[in-house]
Amino acid sequence: MPVIVVANPKGGVGKSTLSTQIAGYFASEGHVVMLGDVDRQQSSSMWLKQRPPELPAIRAWEVSRDDIVRPPKGTTHVVLDTPAGLHGKRLDEVMKLADKVLVPLLPSIFDIHATHAFLHEILAKKRHARVQVAIVAMRLKEGTISADQLRQFLDTLDVPVLGHLRDTQNYVHLAARGLTLWDVAPGRVQRDLEQWDAIIRWIDA
Repeated sequence: MPVIVVANPKGGVGKSTLSTQIAGYFASEGHVVMLGDVDRQQSSSMWLKQRPPELPAIRAWEVSRDDIVRPPKGTTHVVLDTPAGLHGKRLDEVMKLADKVLVPLLPSIFDIHATHAFLHEILAKKRHARVQVAIVAMRLKEGTISADQLRQFLDTLDVPVLGHLRDTQNYVHLAARGLTLWDVAPGRVQRDLEQWDAIIRWIDA
């Protein structure tokens, strides 16, 4: 049962966007998916409540903020959306469960510095070499100074960068209706699906 953890110490970097989209992809493939939400804002949980019942099911994983335990039997895939400020004992608990950790990163100098320290922390807390860590650049606008700064930073890391997701309202509109890229006609979101190719290969590997 793979457990995909989406984590970053900064708020507003796209953790819930990644978490819900990954859960939607797993569900579209016929897996028994649970989406856990440890974030105080409960964005992923609110998204689940908006999800139309006729779509591939994604079950809510009731995760206590005081204790994280394994999800119920029968679950085949788990996605965990984590809060901002994740560190210390709480991060230890999450890393014990994780098979893969996906770190979203915005092209902001503040996010870059915070994420750099966080990457060192989670790499130090990996329980064994099997736990994989990777980065996805979020809301990237090509041709901007911030995009260039982000690429320079990513070149210094010993962590794979799976690609970038463009700055588009598609994710906003989908989130408002409890949908993912895999719940709508591919032609409407073809450019975005293409940007997910490398991410999908990584989470499926």
